[in-house]
Formats: sequence, structure tokens, C-alpha cells
Amino acid sequence: MKHYREELWFNTPTRRAFINITDPVQAAVEKSGVKEGFVLVNAMHISASVFINDDESGLHHDYAVWLEKLAPHEPVSQYRHNDTGEDNADAHLKRQVMGREVVVAITKGKLDFGPWEQIFYGEFDGRRRKRVLVKVIGE
Repeated sequence: MKHYREELWFNTPTRRAFINITDPVQAAVEKSGVKEGFVLVNAMHISASVFINDDESGLHHDYAVWLEKLAPHEPVSQYRHNDTGEDNADAHLKRQVMGREVVVAITKGKLDFGPWEQIFYGEFDGRRRKRVLVKVIGE
């Protein structure tokens, strides 16, 4: 069985962002030489996520609006976590909703998606360096 590990690094200039990472994940699969297996794509920070959905700007806008309604950033005083001096409690909640990781099948050396599926990095407390783990396993 083959295995391959790579890290993708992000430093978004904004607090929140959605970044399509499908191409760099596919590139990692190709580097691994795995033709049949799985890839785990995992946000390695507790205020960021990885998820699969459509790459459509209206949907991304809807996510941002919906998440802000679920866990508004302000007032920051509404969250006990922020009593520690942080201002990112909402980012932790948003990450919980959007998810920590995805696993995608690899078939014939390619990500095996359903229609319209793409992999995204979701940033909820940006403006600093964060990483995503890509772990490929298979034959």
C-alpha cells in the first residue's frame, strides 16, 4: 500500500473566505502515484473547515450569510470563549457546522466525484497562516 502526505498552506487577508482546493488535492493524488484508494483532506485548525459542494458564487454567498445568522461574529461579548481575550468564538462554531475533513475516493488516479462536487477550504478566522493536511492512501 502506498501513502503520501502533503500540507497546503493558506493565509487569507480576510476573516472569512471559501477557497476551491480541488486542483491542489488532485495534484497531490498524482504525486502520490495512487491509482485506487482514498484521500483525506483535513483542516488542521479549529477555526477552519474542509467541505465538498458546488463551486457557485451564489451558494458561497448564501453560506456566508447563513453561517453569520447561526453564529454572528458580533457582539463578541456574547460568547464565553471570547472572555479569554479571543474574538473568534463564532469561527469555532462555524467550523463545527461546516466540518473538519472530507474523504474522497480515488479511481484510476482521479478524484471520484459526483456531479458538481469540488473540495473547499473554509476560513472563519483568517489573517494568519493555517494548513490543510492531504493524506493519500491506496495502491
